[in-house]
Amino acid sequence: MNQIQSYQADILVIGTGIAGLAIALEAAEKHSVILVTKSTISETNTRYAQGGIAAVVSPDDSVESHIEDTLTTGYGLCNEQAVKLLAKQGFESIRRLVNWGVDFTTSQNSVAWEQLDLGREGGHSMHRIIHAFDQTGLAMQEALAQRVLNNPNITILENHTLVELITEHQQTLPEKSTHCYGAYLFNRKESLVQPAFACHTVLATGGIGEIYLHTTNPNIATGDGIAAAWRAGAEISNMEFIQFHPTSLYHPEADSFLISEALRGHGAILKNSQGEEFMDKYHPMKSLAPRDVVARAIDREIKKSGEPCVYLDIRHNDPDNTRTHFPKIYAECLKYGIDITKDLIPVVPASHYSCGGIKVDLAGRSSISGLFACGEVSCTGVHGANRLASNSLLEAVVFAHEIVETIRADQSTCKRISADKIRPWDDSDTRFAQEWVLISHNHDEIRKIMWDYVGIVRTDERLKRAQKRIELVVDEIEEFYRKTTICTSILELRNMATTALLIIASALSRKESRGLHYTSDYPETNTIFAHETTISRI
Repeated sequence: MNQIQSYQADILVIGTGIAGLAIALEAAEKHSVILVTKSTISETNTRYAQGGIAAVVSPDDSVESHIEDTLTTGYGLCNEQAVKLLAKQGFESIRRLVNWGVDFTTSQNSVAWEQLDLGREGGHSMHRIIHAFDQTGLAMQEALAQRVLNNPNITILENHTLVELITEHQQTLPEKSTHCYGAYLFNRKESLVQPAFACHTVLATGGIGEIYLHTTNPNIATGDGIAAAWRAGAEISNMEFIQFHPTSLYHPEADSFLISEALRGHGAILKNSQGEEFMDKYHPMKSLAPRDVVARAIDREIKKSGEPCVYLDIRHNDPDNTRTHFPKIYAECLKYGIDITKDLIPVVPASHYSCGGIKVDLAGRSSISGLFACGEVSCTGVHGANRLASNSLLEAVVFAHEIVETIRADQSTCKRISADKIRPWDDSDTRFAQEWVLISHNHDEIRKIMWDYVGIVRTDERLKRAQKRIELVVDEIEEFYRKTTICTSILELRNMATTALLIIASALSRKESRGLHYTSDYPETNTIFAHETTISRI
C-alpha cells in the first residue's frame, strides 16, 4: 500500500464543543494542537445548550452551597473531590470565558460582567445560572470557535471522523502496557483513513443522545469517543445514568426542541392534560425539582392520562419579560403556532445527557496512558447518579484547564511514534456499501429498542430483552463493518450499538433505583450499590 499522509502535533483533541475548544485554546499557548470534528467546528452539543453555566459569582451565594446542591442531586455517587474542584474553580472559569469573548447577559443597564444576570434551575438553592439569554451554548461556541480559527498553533480538521485510537494493538513492536499515540481518522472528503499522532490525545466527543428515539442532542451524538475508548481497553463508568430532559417541545415537526429548565426557573409551572399542577405531589421543590424526579413525574402523568404530553404554563408572566429573556424559545415555538405568552407549551421528556463515560481522574486522565477525556464523554464523578442543571458546561471548562495544566507540568509522559511503526490501515477486500437500508434499519432499531426498554423506567426483563436484541444488531454491524469500505454512517452505527450495550450492561448490574436509574424491580435505593459502576474489556 502507498504511504498515506499522517498528521503530527503535540496534542490531538477530538471534538469541538466547549471542552475541545477550551483545551485547544489553552494548550495552543505553548503547544501545537490538532483539533478534529466529524462535522463542522460549530456543529456540537454545546451549541444547543440553552439554560446556562452554573458558577458561584454572587456575594449572596457560596461555594459550599454549590457543592451541597451538586452532592444532593448526585444521590451519593458523586466524587466529592471532583465536586469541590468544580465549585471552587467556577469563578475563574467564568472569568476565562469572558476573556475569550463570551458575552453573557448582565443585569439591566449594566455593562460590567461582575453584574451578570443570574437565573435559577432545578436542584439549585440559589440563583447562580449565568447565561446569554436562552442561547448560552451558542454564545460560548461562537466566541471560542472564532478564537480557535484565528490561532496559528491550531490545525483544524473538519469532516474527519474518529475510527480507532492508536495503541500497542496497531504497533509492529509489542509492549506490555497500553498507551495512546493518537487516532485513526476517516477523512470524509477524501474517503480515506489517516493516522494522527500526538504526545497526548484528548477525547471531547460529546454525548450519546442519538441512540434514543427522542433526544435533544444533534444527530452527531453517537457515542464515538466512549466506544473507541472501550475498544482500546479504557475503563468506562456509570453508563446507566442517562438524564432525560423533562421538557422537550412536543410537536411532530419540532425534532425534540429543548424547552430550557430556565423557563421553570423563571416561574413556568408544569400542568397535566386537565390543566392541574402536579409536581407538588412528587417533590417539595415542585417544578424546580431535580430532573430525574421531574422526568419520572411527567412520565407517570402521561401514562395515567393516556395523553401524549403535559404542559408548561408561563402565561402569568409579563409577556414582554418572557420574550426578552427567552427569545429563542419564543421564536421557535411560534414557528409551530404556539405563542408561549398566551398558550400552554406541550412538552415530553427526551434523552439529554449521559452522566457516565470514560472514567478519568481529577486531571482528566483515563486508564490508558496518554489518553485524556473531557466533557460529556468523560466521567469525572462530578455528576454521580444525576447531573445538577448547568453543571456540565462548567465541568468542561474546569477540567479542560486541569488537563492542560497536567500536560504542561509533566512532559516526561510524552511518547511519540512514527508512521512506520504502526500497521497501515488495510481496507483491501472491502467494498462500498450498497445495502444502505441495512444501516438505516439498524440505526432505527437501536433507537427504538433503547427508548422502549432502557428509558426513564426500567425492569430487568426489559433490559435483558434489549441486551439480547442489541447483541444481534452488534453481530450484524460487525460483519457489515469488516467487509465494507469505511464511511461515517457505518462508524456511527457501530459506536451507537457498542454504547447501547454498555448502558444496558451497567443498568443490569445495578439492582436498585438511584438518581437517573429507576427500575420498578428494585424501587428503593440500596447502600450496597453506593459506588460507581465501572467496566472495561481488560
